[in-house]
Amino acid sequence: MSEHKAVSDAKERIGEIVGKNDVVLFMKGTNLFPQCGFSSRAVAILDHLGVPYETVDVLQDPEIRQGIKDYSDWPTVPQLYVKGEFVGGSDIMMEMFESGELKQLVEQDSQ
Repeated sequence: MSEHKAVSDAKERIGEIVGKNDVVLFMKGTNLFPQCGFSSRAVAILDHLGVPYETVDVLQDPEIRQGIKDYSDWPTVPQLYVKGEFVGGSDIMMEMFESGELKQLVEQDSQ
């Protein structure tokens, strides 16, 4: 019972976070102190784009850490969401950044 409740609570909290923020990055650490290379690269990309974004440190909350993987059906962190849609991890972010797609995606949302 308690494990199922934790999963549904985490999913609900993740849904709220994703719904309330135009751009949100679930990552290890914070934007000021990333705790892994992939999270650091994701933050650098978003900082370079100059877009306002929220971060969620999955290391501070084991339910969110596991829950975000279930929420997106994506096995790794970081995970980027734009306007409630899952975009991908740092490799996908890098590809989209290099092609200009990510800039278009985040700028389209801020207009």
